[in-house]
Amino acid sequence: MASSDLTALMVSDAYALAERPATAGANGQYPSCVPPEPAEGNIEYKLKLLDPTPSRFIHLVTQMKWRLREGQGEAIYEIGVEDKGTLAGLSQSDLQLSLDTLQRMARHLGASTTVLRQCAVESEESTGEEHYVAEVLVRRMPDDHQVLPLRVAVLGGEAAGKSTLLGVLTRGERDNGRGSARLNLLRHRHEVTSGHTSSVSHEILGFDGDGEVVNYVAQTAEDFCERASKLISFVDLAGHQKYQKTTVCGLTCSQPDFVLLVVSAVQGIVGMTREHLGLTMALGVPLFVVVTKMDACSDAVCQRTTQQICRLLKLPGCSRKTLLVSSEQEAVQAATSFTTGRLTPIFTVSCVTGGNLDLLKRFLNLLPTQSTIEEQQKLEQEHAEFQVDETYHLSGVGTVVGGILVRGIIRVGDEVLLGPDEQGEFRRVLVASLQRNRLPCRMLRAGQVATLGLPGIERTELRRGSVLVSRSMAPVLACQEFEANIYPLSQPEGIQCNRQVTVHLGAIMQNATITEMSTERLSMGKCCRVRFRFIHQLEFVLIGRRLLLRAGRCKGMGEVVSIMDISPPHCLNPHRSRRHRIVSC
Repeated sequence: MASSDLTALMVSDAYALAERPATAGANGQYPSCVPPEPAEGNIEYKLKLLDPTPSRFIHLVTQMKWRLREGQGEAIYEIGVEDKGTLAGLSQSDLQLSLDTLQRMARHLGASTTVLRQCAVESEESTGEEHYVAEVLVRRMPDDHQVLPLRVAVLGGEAAGKSTLLGVLTRGERDNGRGSARLNLLRHRHEVTSGHTSSVSHEILGFDGDGEVVNYVAQTAEDFCERASKLISFVDLAGHQKYQKTTVCGLTCSQPDFVLLVVSAVQGIVGMTREHLGLTMALGVPLFVVVTKMDACSDAVCQRTTQQICRLLKLPGCSRKTLLVSSEQEAVQAATSFTTGRLTPIFTVSCVTGGNLDLLKRFLNLLPTQSTIEEQQKLEQEHAEFQVDETYHLSGVGTVVGGILVRGIIRVGDEVLLGPDEQGEFRRVLVASLQRNRLPCRMLRAGQVATLGLPGIERTELRRGSVLVSRSMAPVLACQEFEANIYPLSQPEGIQCNRQVTVHLGAIMQNATITEMSTERLSMGKCCRVRFRFIHQLEFVLIGRRLLLRAGRCKGMGEVVSIMDISPPHCLNPHRSRRHRIVSC
């Protein structure tokens, strides 16, 4: 756990206890200190900011600029807290002066401030006047207006209300109780008639510097991107069991930062809810739960459903601490403590009455980034790798591919390598255009989802699982066999030699045969090295990539540890191999 994450958790716990002094401890007291200020990260302690001199003010602005850079446009200021972590507090007048100074510092950088919470603390001074501490969010649009969205995968069983929830959040109009809010999200006619999502769809929720949703006021895509300083990109996945392959593939392709698990208060926990929870735990993605349809059941039924969720999350394999969010302060506490992995917030909402939706929006607005600026810069310095998830053909544009840039940077006009094809070969292609968040752009950074225009390429030459990589990686090799350390998630007896399984590896989804295993039989909780051989064609696989495998009810996860010699797909002799050359257009 990073020191900044630990600090955020301890500060949140201190605020939570201060807001409930009667239950804070045996004697009703709350902690008087938090961990010392971290040297790195986006959290800054300030005892007071009272009328700084011009030189001091410039120093404070420079310090804020550095903290904003560490938090990729967001910083948390703790006012009334000493550097060593003591909650000294300030009088109401001094606190207000400090907040005014902080706002002036933020305006100097083109940022905005939002007071997240404020509470009274005990002071060593015996003046009789109450002292307060405050937590403030500072947010600024990046200089290049390249807002890196947080990706949230939406999971849950069928009829849980996933698409309806996203429709209400992104459109701002309540549902009529019969699914009217989800109609704009569905992509196929059979989804409208059946009520079941069968494909992967994307929706964007934007917040401005004051935490207000910009979807409701922006008239155009340009206006939306101009107003938004924080973006949440939702990936709506199918909940029906017969579309589980699509759901697993969408989950591995999107590489989400967080998972939103939707549970119907009427149905409670169903089979697919457990399946999706297991996948989330296997991938190690932070999770929060939203219980929907509160208007369609009694309080007793709602309470029973939330109790079921709490029991499930506390079982071995999850071991999560749950927090039922019922106030704005608890929403702030949940967001600031969320990335530590110890806490799973639970929200109870109604898309018909709008109950508690404001708490969910407050939570989403405060969700922190998962990567540091150093990690982001390191990814951008690597060779570019764009994983193709979908392909289109647009008149006047030609072939278009959609997916995520895993690492590196791609610019309009770059010449990249596309492949592998059926023979395992890569060819040079030109990136003619880029579009992100429904707007054209000139550059794509690591972690961003976009569509790329590739003129001169037929759509039949592309497929899900293809990659676009930098020419500097040449020669680029595809493999047919690889080894991975596998941990079974269920039904370990299904992992056997000569058994065919479905491998999900990023955007890759292909059947493979298990050719070798380090042990004859696999049991739960034990690791086994397994060699896989793709059945249909070669794939671009890198060591260290995570994978999921399915074979009926058998499921497992693992990590690629080695890549075998490559062979053409039609060659059944493992001793025959060939290195495929790059083919020019």
